[in-house]
Amino acid sequence: MKKTFIIAFIFIVAAIVFLTSRKENQVCFNKKCFTVELADNPEKRSEGLMFRKSLQPGSGMLFVFESEGNYSFWMKDTLMPLDIIWLNKDREVVYIIDGAQSCITADCPSFQATRPALYVLELNAGTAAGINLALGDKALISYRESNTVISSISNLLQKKIK
Repeated sequence: MKKTFIIAFIFIVAAIVFLTSRKENQVCFNKKCFTVELADNPEKRSEGLMFRKSLQPGSGMLFVFESEGNYSFWMKDTLMPLDIIWLNKDREVVYIIDGAQSCITADCPSFQATRPALYVLELNAGTAAGINLALGDKALISYRESNTVISSISNLLQKKIK
């Protein structure tokens, strides 16, 4: 029994190290990559980049949805202009808003793609044009969901208990 526990413990520690050693969250177009924060749950998607005064060059926020849909974005309390890029399930660019302006009033315009998307990427204004991003371009997206490590550990423990 004690030997089984030690083996299980070592296995769990190794799994944690493996799962947390993955590269940072990134979105790449051709050879230009952006480090992204994830907005992969309703709370994070609702807050987005609100109240931030700037975004580091080469970084952005990736909104990840559960299924493709026509997702609308607005710039309420977003203090910097942004490029907003919608990507479908195949990670193809389906819509781009260049330089959506910040909005601190109650009446802010909303922006919505004309085609369904699974991901929406926000970058500093001018970035999309600066890398010649176009409709149909494909992105390489790599990220670790917020709860991946926790759910993986939970699954491992449940298997060991059974």
